[in-house]
Amino acid sequence: MAKKALLIGINYPGTAVELRGCVNDVRRMRKCLIDRYGFTEEDITVLIDTDNSGTQPTGKNIRDALTKLIGSGKSGDILVFHYSGHGTRLPPEKGILGDATGFDECITPSDMNLIMDHEFRDMVAEVKEGCRLTIISDSCHSGGLIEELDEQIGDSVSQQKTQKTQKTGIANFLVSIVKNLLATCGMSSSQSQIDRGNGRESFTREIELEDGETVDMKTRYLPLDSYISLLEEQTGQTDIKHGKIRHTLVKVFGQDSSPNVMLSNSMKKNREVNTNGAGSGSQSKLPKNGILLSGCQTHQRSEDVYVTRTGKAYGAFSDAIQTILSETRHDKKITNREMVLKAREILKRQSYSQRPGLYCEECYVNKPFIC
Repeated sequence: MAKKALLIGINYPGTAVELRGCVNDVRRMRKCLIDRYGFTEEDITVLIDTDNSGTQPTGKNIRDALTKLIGSGKSGDILVFHYSGHGTRLPPEKGILGDATGFDECITPSDMNLIMDHEFRDMVAEVKEGCRLTIISDSCHSGGLIEELDEQIGDSVSQQKTQKTQKTGIANFLVSIVKNLLATCGMSSSQSQIDRGNGRESFTREIELEDGETVDMKTRYLPLDSYISLLEEQTGQTDIKHGKIRHTLVKVFGQDSSPNVMLSNSMKKNREVNTNGAGSGSQSKLPKNGILLSGCQTHQRSEDVYVTRTGKAYGAFSDAIQTILSETRHDKKITNREMVLKAREILKRQSYSQRPGLYCEECYVNKPFIC
């Protein structure tokens, strides 16, 4: 049985949306995989953006590394993909129906070449039978990161379904869609100007934890205004509109952009499926051998934390995972379900609003976390 991992940490140094804890998350997870789970150094690939001498976590490099990881897995193998960095989400294009969450949830590589939920779905669907891929995403909107994974703990999908099925709630559902679009663009009327993210604001706020420690928190949420500004800086493009982001990604990155923005196979098949769920073509594979532990729900934000006194920086969800493992004997297994529920308890106790989620086939709910 082989054990292999791909760990991605992106701090976006020197940008308006710089984070502090993402690379530290990866270093802690790497040590954990080696010390607790028996992974070898040679079988762990790390992509970070604070070391220019190494392979950078660009969209192409992350795609290539994840494709290689999944392709190498055989029956009985254990695979791990950890991502710490910014997340964002795009509203559906005109004429294309959205998925169960109503958005394209994305991770944000260092070059702004987004990797979207449809693409993760297609890649995870290639995990071989008998092989298991555990995905930990400590980023905003991560609850919807892999389309069509069954929701076991969370409300990223169920909340949308409930809204859609309420006979008297159609108007409220339409209002919620508008609010979600505004929030995605950073234009919620209930938020301050700083939340729009269209300048060089820090998004930082200070709280006191239950142990009296004072920390600065910075969201791992990237509003569209901020994302567009960074994309323009990275690519030299100007005047990119919200509705033209996908078009710009294709124009700039070409074949290295997400297949989703060029109408991926998943989207084509989804458009062929009628209201009864019957498709006119063959059905694409399901991501049934993937397990997603998300740092928050699709409509929520994950927190990047900086401890004022010690200078320690980390993702709130990543730190909760490490805390749980440190309090669990090495000879005792903790299940995926237990990990998510315990992480929820810790984050709630520390006054974080994010609620981690679990997305997988039912058979994996009570399987050990990682292995």
